[in-house]
Amino acid sequence: MLRQLDRRAVRNGLIAALLLIAGIYFGSAGMRYFDPALIVYASASVFAAFAIVYRYSVWLSKPPTGLYWRRGWQLFLRPKELPANLVMLVKLLWNDIVAQTFIERRNHLRWGAHLLISWGCIVAALVTFPLSFGWVGFEPAPNDPMTYQAVVMGVRTASFPSTSIVGFLTFHVLDFCAIAILLGMVFAMRRRMYDPGAQAVQQFGPDFLPLILLFSICVTGLMLTASSMWMFGHSYSFISLLHAFTVIVTLVYLPFGKFFHIFQRPAQLGVAYYKQEGDRTAQAACRRCGEAFASQMHVEDLKTTLDELGLDQRLDEGGHYQEVCPTCRRKLMALNQMQAIGGPGFL
Repeated sequence: MLRQLDRRAVRNGLIAALLLIAGIYFGSAGMRYFDPALIVYASASVFAAFAIVYRYSVWLSKPPTGLYWRRGWQLFLRPKELPANLVMLVKLLWNDIVAQTFIERRNHLRWGAHLLISWGCIVAALVTFPLSFGWVGFEPAPNDPMTYQAVVMGVRTASFPSTSIVGFLTFHVLDFCAIAILLGMVFAMRRRMYDPGAQAVQQFGPDFLPLILLFSICVTGLMLTASSMWMFGHSYSFISLLHAFTVIVTLVYLPFGKFFHIFQRPAQLGVAYYKQEGDRTAQAACRRCGEAFASQMHVEDLKTTLDELGLDQRLDEGGHYQEVCPTCRRKLMALNQMQAIGGPGFL
């Protein structure tokens, strides 16, 4: 089993897990503000950190992905282009991460669903992980039990009345996130049930299981609020265990399922710099028809990647198959097929 694991990826995963453990210890002021009741969430997060970094390292070790990764950083960090690249990065972050306009161009309903689910999850993660790690906590003020004081990284910061608007929004932010996610899921399920294109390709694992996990987390979380506010704590212990189970299962599933694209998406921003560089540099001309069809950089990188994969596409008469444009490849395929069946060659 150990021989099948990528040793470099295991090392990177262990480093990430140890760094998170160290962050939990020091961020909670030596575990002073760490809530023992949340240890299961913290433990699952440590495992998720190891698995995410392990898979990410394996993903980057693949020749095509590794090439895009290296090229992206090389192009981005060039001193002369760095200011313009930073401006472009802000635009890319807004369009691809914040507003996610690349989905809006495909389908407005799909965009609305994705925006509600993704930002509901992002805000919930920004709240729950610091709470679970003891980085953020709340304590009653010494002189007023109805006033809460926020503790950030062991330092007491702002205080607010528990009955104020700030207190209400602070203690119910996860409820708002759950409602946003559930609303996004309504849009997503409507599309999956009525869109013919989605029905043709959807599968249980990548399409429905993530929604089921998110649904379970949101519903059990809202049930905790309902139990504490309107049911006098009835069944609170059981619901909290059920909620913890759904969260832990999701954290364990995080590196292995569709949720992993959350971590892949930022890395794909480098492809935009690669395409931009290809558009403004020398173009490769087809060795058969002479027409430009791709950037020379892209063609050379393809040759390197194919060699790393052990795929030799060098031509007997010299040159490389990647130097032939897609149109001529289709024509050559037709010619080869005609020759194979003994028919006349034609273009």
